[in-house]
Amino acid sequence: MIIKNGLVFDKSGVFEKRDLYINAAHKIVERPESGDEEILDAKGSYVLPGLVDVHIHGAVGCDFCDGSSEKLSKIAAYLKSQGITSFCPTSMTLPTEELTEIFRSIGDVPKDPEYARIAGIHMEGPFIAPGKKGAQKASHIIAPDIAAFQAMDEACGGAIRLVTIAPEAPGSMEFIEKLQDTVSISLGHSEADYEGASRAFRAGANHATHLFNAMNPLHHRDPGIIGAAFDAGAMVEIICDGIHVHPSVIRMVFAMFGEDRVILISDAMRATGMEDGVYELGGQDVFKKGNRATLADGTLAGSATNLFECMRNAVSFGIPLAAAVKAAACNPARSIGADSIGGLAPGQEADILLVDQDLKLLRVL
Repeated sequence: MIIKNGLVFDKSGVFEKRDLYINAAHKIVERPESGDEEILDAKGSYVLPGLVDVHIHGAVGCDFCDGSSEKLSKIAAYLKSQGITSFCPTSMTLPTEELTEIFRSIGDVPKDPEYARIAGIHMEGPFIAPGKKGAQKASHIIAPDIAAFQAMDEACGGAIRLVTIAPEAPGSMEFIEKLQDTVSISLGHSEADYEGASRAFRAGANHATHLFNAMNPLHHRDPGIIGAAFDAGAMVEIICDGIHVHPSVIRMVFAMFGEDRVILISDAMRATGMEDGVYELGGQDVFKKGNRATLADGTLAGSATNLFECMRNAVSFGIPLAAAVKAAACNPARSIGADSIGGLAPGQEADILLVDQDLKLLRVL
């Protein structure tokens, strides 16, 4: 296939009017294959890489923690239809025996163009702090456990690509030092101060989970995880639904961290793509109204939007389109070591979006 006349995104941050070539193996290549006559005219459209959501629990009434490959397939089909072509199904804080069985479910999801690709698992709990549990269930929280992690990772064929931990928890430094070359380690759901978080980043953590949410705020005398992540050169997730983080702070994060270190995420739960009503997350009732999802006490419980809408939100908040695309595709892929996705370079998967000038999704390849 040849995609012609489109404004093609380049990871350098520019859009170029050029042709894009896709071979029979669905890879992007430098030149067309002999006899390739299939042409897609993208005139007037942006040609973007498929988006990569490294923090999503569920959608369309389904949740990864249901432990059902059928339900996970429904999530994957919904995401693909919305321009999210790869994702990391994200777990909640549950007993490790349950998580082991949940993680095994990814092996039965069909590898099919109708579904978003599973790029790995994001293990958000149970190695978190009770004081910053958010919508997680406190009774299942445990200290970071190397043996338990290794057993769960083995059960899913080494598919865990990202794990969130609280660095102040007992055993966290040993966990980071031992596993830093096995999995990307993210600090989050934590009460850590600047010094504690900095030790964790020096030990090998490289990521921060939904910046500002479920962590101490950025204070001028105690900058906490946020300041430590800035100084350490870590990558940072941010929920760009317009509810979790104010647009002004979104702009600040891009200015502070730079467009190569910000990762847009949805943190979507099962109410995403559904009508308003009562849903469930991690064994607790969640009340959805519009794009807001909360526990009964008003605690935010994930989001009810998807990553494509988060990218559109970022642009509406004043973030340049190229920076928003980097944060929704290139950066998340890089943060989990998934080099074959998140871009439009030769050799990468041909996960491609056609988007009009108003950022309306026209087609997903």
